[in-house]
Amino acid sequence: MGKLKSYQEQLQDIVEKGINAAEEQQKKLSSKPFEYAEKLESEAREYSVKNLRTRYYGYSENLFEQLRTLNSRFGNFAADLVAKLEKEAAEGADAVSEAADEVSDAAQSAKKTVEAKKPAARKTTARKSTSTAKKASATA
Repeated sequence: MGKLKSYQEQLQDIVEKGINAAEEQQKKLSSKPFEYAEKLESEAREYSVKNLRTRYYGYSENLFEQLRTLNSRFGNFAADLVAKLEKEAAEGADAVSEAADEVSDAAQSAKKTVEAKKPAARKTTARKSTSTAKKASATA
């Protein structure tokens, strides 16, 4: 399950880098019209271009900050999901272990039952040696 956590973190890093790259590109693209407008600005205008630029950048920064917050929330959600999956996997492993223990206990019990029901093995070698000894004494 550590791999899932790693994937989640990698995904968050990729999204963060994408947000940063988009923010940089947006600022580069948006700066051109403002540069031209500042050159053409006259004092007779009601709003200054510099004030418009300041407001625009403020809104842009707010937007990208919200995207970062969303990415963070996604990361927290993914981390919770990974934790739940890891917990379920651990519980499943415990259940399998318990079942294996029960099967092992049942097998041991069956083995003891079979061994208890087996007749005792006879010692045939002892008979042969005594009968061989009798034959040897009879011939001597």
